[in-house]
Amino acid sequence: MEGALASVGLRETIMKDMQGAVRLSVAFVGLSGGLLQAAARLGPAPATAIAQAASGDLGYVVRWCDAAYAFGLLDEEAGGFVLTDLGRAFLPDAPGTLMPFAVQEVLTAHVAERAAGLMKTGERPGESILAERATILPWFGPMLEAQFGPIFEKTIMPALSVYKQAAERGGFVIDLGCGNGWYLMRLARAYPHLRCLGIDGFEENIRQGQSRAAAAGLADRVRFAKGDIYGFESPEPADIIALNRALHHVWDEKETVFRILHDHLKPGGAAVIWEPHWPADRAALREPGRRMVAFQNLTEHVQGNHFLRPSEIAEAFQVAGLTPEVYDFLEGREAVVVGTRP
Repeated sequence: MEGALASVGLRETIMKDMQGAVRLSVAFVGLSGGLLQAAARLGPAPATAIAQAASGDLGYVVRWCDAAYAFGLLDEEAGGFVLTDLGRAFLPDAPGTLMPFAVQEVLTAHVAERAAGLMKTGERPGESILAERATILPWFGPMLEAQFGPIFEKTIMPALSVYKQAAERGGFVIDLGCGNGWYLMRLARAYPHLRCLGIDGFEENIRQGQSRAAAAGLADRVRFAKGDIYGFESPEPADIIALNRALHHVWDEKETVFRILHDHLKPGGAAVIWEPHWPADRAALREPGRRMVAFQNLTEHVQGNHFLRPSEIAEAFQVAGLTPEVYDFLEGREAVVVGTRP
């Protein structure tokens, strides 16, 4: 009897988990299709109006509205649909937006399916898997920005003197693997004398970065170009070279990577590496704040990567002739390692 009761309890727990995942899937469909955004602009409106405003197929939109209503993202009002507080919280510009959770859930499902198929072959397709779903890639940069932009601006940037020192010299910053440019945009706003170059391998990210810099009036100081760490062109030696949650993508070639960092820095310049802090003790992975990083490490393996310990990064800096300093943030879940060229 006790076993049967435990089984019922487990099923109820998993059912709640499943419904939460489906709610995030419904939110992602609404975001990707512009349906949540259209509903926010229109106020109470029928599905036909939402479909027209979002340039969506009416049949799909009608059924999405039913699903969004079922999961509490939409409510009925004045003969139409209106966003609930929960639905509004998924809008990309909502304070503390829930958008990253919806994007990450769909990306997680995609990579989980790929990992399941590759488990026996050992194949590791690389970063190309991020572009396998056309609806996901445009949201990848905004997802990272919403997750990590506030941490950088409020916690990391004030704690590291390297940014202020570079700004006082009218310095030049390179962000390798820049995504949609969120890191450089925040630096440029905080330090008006900095000049910035973002390098990324995805055209979508370059397009988003250029568009956002122009809209913010920063295009004269924040530029973007397609490339990678092995072949980027720099107009001058850099005061700062940043890799934000990107070093693990090129760790297999770390000797080459750290030589490139060293050679592209001015004397006194610094490489600033931000990575998830992979714990030395496996038991730490069961902490609620670290659980996701354990699964993400599986997804990184699909891409040919794995997460790192800060001590590994510091050692690589030393081998390359750079002086390392390790900073821990968010109760040790995130690490920034600064390597300064003498």
